[in-house]
Amino acid sequence: MITRRELFRAGLFLGCALSCSCTDEHQRQVSSAALGPRKSGGVLRIGVTGGSTEDSLDPHKSVTYPDQARMSNLYEPLFRRDASYQIEPVLASSLEPSAGLDEWTLRLRSGVFFHNGKALDADDVIFSLRRIMELPGMGASALQIVDLGSLRKIDPLTLRIKLTQPHALFQDELAQYYLGIVPVGFDLRTPVGTGPFRFGSFVAGSRSSFPRFDRYWRPHEPYVDELVIIDFPDEKSRLDALLSGSVEAIDNLPQTQVAAVKAAGVNVLISESGNWSPFTMRVDTPPFDNVLVRQAFRLIVDRDQMVSQALRGQGRVGNDLYAPFDQCFAKDLPQRRQDLKLARSLLAQAGHTALKVELVTSDAIGAGVVAAARLFAEQARGAGVEVAVREVDAGVFYGKDDYLRWPFAQDFWYTRSYLPQVAQGSLPDAPYNECHWQDPRFMSLIAQARSEADRERRCGLLREAQKIEYESGGYIVWSFKNQVDAYSSRVTGFVPDRNLPLSSFQFRSVSFV
Repeated sequence: MITRRELFRAGLFLGCALSCSCTDEHQRQVSSAALGPRKSGGVLRIGVTGGSTEDSLDPHKSVTYPDQARMSNLYEPLFRRDASYQIEPVLASSLEPSAGLDEWTLRLRSGVFFHNGKALDADDVIFSLRRIMELPGMGASALQIVDLGSLRKIDPLTLRIKLTQPHALFQDELAQYYLGIVPVGFDLRTPVGTGPFRFGSFVAGSRSSFPRFDRYWRPHEPYVDELVIIDFPDEKSRLDALLSGSVEAIDNLPQTQVAAVKAAGVNVLISESGNWSPFTMRVDTPPFDNVLVRQAFRLIVDRDQMVSQALRGQGRVGNDLYAPFDQCFAKDLPQRRQDLKLARSLLAQAGHTALKVELVTSDAIGAGVVAAARLFAEQARGAGVEVAVREVDAGVFYGKDDYLRWPFAQDFWYTRSYLPQVAQGSLPDAPYNECHWQDPRFMSLIAQARSEADRERRCGLLREAQKIEYESGGYIVWSFKNQVDAYSSRVTGFVPDRNLPLSSFQFRSVSFV
C-alpha cells in the first residue's frame, strides 16, 4: 500500500471533499506521464505468488496474494491509498467528522453500478459494513468500533456512522482493500461488486477469469477485455511463465533475477514500500515467552547482510518497527545492530546456553524470505543457537490448522499506517496476532491515541507504544523491502506503488501497447 495523506483542521481530518480534486489531479498526472498510449482489447494474464485450495472470492476475507489480486479487481472500498500513499476517495465522495470524533457523515459517489446493474446506494454500504463485522478477519478488526445498531441512512447517497469511541483516524481504517462494498443480498456463489472486472470463472489454487465490466464508473477503464489471474506456488514456474509469454506480468520477481529479466527485454517494476517480512516469535510459547530470548534474537540479526544478500540490495534496513510512512513513526529509537556477545549473555540469563529452535518459512511469503531464513540460521550459530529451517508450501504455511500458531516463523505485511496495522496484528483481538502479543500498557496507549485529536499528543502516545513493542514485542522487523515485479513489453500501465504488488493489483489501468 503506498500513498497516504492526512488532512487536518485543528488536528482533525478534513472532509475528503477537500482532498478529492488534488488526489484526482495526481492520478491524472501519473496516467499521462507514466502510462503511455492506451489501447483497448486483449486478455491480460497475471501470474501471482502462491494460492491454494483455501483461495476465496470473498471480498472480506483474504490471506494470500491471489486473494488480494482478485479482490482488488472485483470489488472496491470507500477509500484507498494511491501509489504515493495518499488517501483517495473511491466509492465515497467525502467523509466528515463530528466535533467529538465519534460520528462521521459519509457521502457516496453518484453514478456507480454493481455488476448486476444495481446502482450503489447507502443501503449497500450499511449491508456491507454489517457483513464485514459478522466475519472474523481483518475487516471486522478495522471496524470493531462501529456501532452497527446506529448506522443511519440520511438519503440514497448519504449515511451517518456512529462509533463506540472517538477515532481521529477513522478514514484511514476505511482505506483498506479488504473493505469492498457489495450490494444488499450479496451471494458469494455469484459474486457481484463495483470493480472494473466482473466474475467469470474461479478454480481455487489454480486460475480465475474476469471479463471487462462495461458499465464501470471510471471513463474508458478497464482497457483489456478480460483479466486472468493464475496461481503460481513457486518462483521458477512463475518466472518461466513470464519469459515464455504465458503471462504478461508477475508479482514478486526474485531479486536474483532482476538483471537476467532486464536482459531478456522484460520490464522490471521496483517500488519503494513499507512492506515487511518479519520473523515472528510467539510470546506465549517457550522459549519466546522469555523477553530476554526475544531481545537476544533481535540482536542476532545482521540486518545489513540480510538486505544485501537476501534482498540483493532491494530494500532498506528495519529497526523492529513497522509503518515507516506513518507521521508518528518512532524514527529516533536507536538502530538495532547485530551484537552476538550480548545475545549470548541474554540467552545465558534466560537459561538457554544451547538453544535449538525450528524456523518455519515458505516461498509463498514472498521473494527473499527463504534466503533470509537461511541467513538467520547461519548468523544464529554465532550466538550458540541452532536453527533448523523448515520450508513448507503455501497450503501448509497458511493452512487453517497451523497458520498463526507457529512458535517461530516468518510472514509478510504490506504498507499500512500504524493504527490500522496495530488493529490487524498487535492487539489481543487482532485477526493476525501471530506473535500472540498482549501488553496492557501498549493497549492503553493505543486506545488513548485513537481518541486524541491533537496530532502531536497522538504521536507522543504512539511513539511510546512503539517503544514498548521495540523492546518487548515478538517481531523482528529486519527490513522494508522494495516491491519487485515484472511485466512484458507488450503491456503498459504499471507504475511504482507503495502498497500492494503490481501497482496494487489495479489492472484497470493496464493495456496492451
